[in-house]
Amino acid sequence: MSPDKTQSITRSRARFGLRSMRPRDPNEPHRAASPLELFFDLVFVVAVSFSSTQLHHLEAEGHPGVGILGYAMVFFAIWWAWMNFSWFGTSFATDDWLYRAMTIVQMAGVLILAAGAASAMAEHDFALVTAGYVVMRLALVGQWLRAAAIDSELRSTALRYAVTIVIVQALWVGRLFLPEIAGFVCFFVLAAAEVAIPIWAESRKPAPWNPSHITERYGLFTLILLGESILASANAVVAAIETGHHIADLLVIAVSGLVIAAGMWWVYFAREHHEHINGLRSSLTFGYFHYLIFAAAGAFSAGIEIAIDQVGGHAELGRQAAAAMLSVPVGLFFLAVWWLTLRRTLSAVVSAVFLAGVLIVFGGILAAGLWAVSLVAAGALVAVIAVEVGAGPGPESELEADKVDAYSNGNSYT
Repeated sequence: MSPDKTQSITRSRARFGLRSMRPRDPNEPHRAASPLELFFDLVFVVAVSFSSTQLHHLEAEGHPGVGILGYAMVFFAIWWAWMNFSWFGTSFATDDWLYRAMTIVQMAGVLILAAGAASAMAEHDFALVTAGYVVMRLALVGQWLRAAAIDSELRSTALRYAVTIVIVQALWVGRLFLPEIAGFVCFFVLAAAEVAIPIWAESRKPAPWNPSHITERYGLFTLILLGESILASANAVVAAIETGHHIADLLVIAVSGLVIAAGMWWVYFAREHHEHINGLRSSLTFGYFHYLIFAAAGAFSAGIEIAIDQVGGHAELGRQAAAAMLSVPVGLFFLAVWWLTLRRTLSAVVSAVFLAGVLIVFGGILAAGLWAVSLVAAGALVAVIAVEVGAGPGPESELEADKVDAYSNGNSYT
């Protein structure tokens, strides 16, 4: 392309208020989540809330198997759409009006998906969920095409994403017309195809991820999910005040729920995560393994709500099944975080203590009523104690020590 034509295109873009969607610097310092990204995450609060609420309803009605399977399927759509936007944003975010408009289109897709969560989980009617999901994915295709039009080095990667996403979305729509059993099997085949897209697209030339930025994004989404459990704990207090019955039991659930949520937060943020992203394989491991972490955190709030229902006699589940609805997601959360981020930083003895706490959490399945909730809270405390005992002096503590030494010697520290 001649210099004159390039300048003409540049002037045309500037005239329409557009910026070139060039790759971001992967080593860009002090890269933080943008207001647009935070706004985008807020919409996912709705989708997560709808899916966890429906999970609670199905569990309370005595259909835990149907609820868990439906939740896992719907949550895949939520997680995958969020993750793809986040990884694209860390590599190419261009904050012009078109980028914002296409992001808002993706947000509209989230709301459509959220509206269909109940029918998908209870009746396996995925029409609305698929419509919302396709809207989100096709809007992202537009972003990849913008990136392909600007950057020649990453054009192949961007086009691989765009083409394969369009093909898979067409197959998602076609799945709706299959018989029920065939459509059910096809869901998992297409989910595997979605997961394979980044592996193939980035095999030649990976996008320029910013490890600190992307791990911050994951941390923020974890906070959103844990916020749902805080709301569930507050519901226990509200129920105690409104009914005037089982006040002591409901307050135990509320306090235990807060302790468990705090323990999950403490363990997840006990170590820096950006060091786990240093290549394509490690990035895929970090990103994909978070499905288990996110899904477990989202299901935790349903477990607290089931415990409240048990106290009030409104749940049709047996005591041990109800206990499992709380113990299993919390235990899986701790186990997944340990495997992904903690096991390399803890000694064998401290890891054993941490895993003992996880066993206590799972032990809640064998307990009944408030004992189950209390055991899960106790296991969370053991896990927190283990990660704190296993925390060595990191860079920040060493920096503080240097400051103290400099101050003691009467030197300035800069």
